[in-house]
Amino acid sequence: MTRDVVSRCLNYGVPLTPWLLTGCARAPSFDILGSLFPAWLICFVCGIFLTTLARWLLLHRQIPIIFPILTYPSLTALFTFLLWLVLFD
Repeated sequence: MTRDVVSRCLNYGVPLTPWLLTGCARAPSFDILGSLFPAWLICFVCGIFLTTLARWLLLHRQIPIIFPILTYPSLTALFTFLLWLVLFD
């Protein structure tokens, strides 16, 4: 190995080590009635609830949805990912 390769490894490898080791942490989970549920599942259930609430608001305000088969799963994904980012990132 040349000095340039060792220098590059030290310059880039050492600062990147914490990001490489973050995958070794425990997955976030919730204890519900003695059973551990993954956090993404809780975010998904909350996302479905928020989508149902958004659907009710859209119907209440009489806003037409052109492609509901695409809109509601997209809203569920949006709410799920937003909850995950806000709560666990």
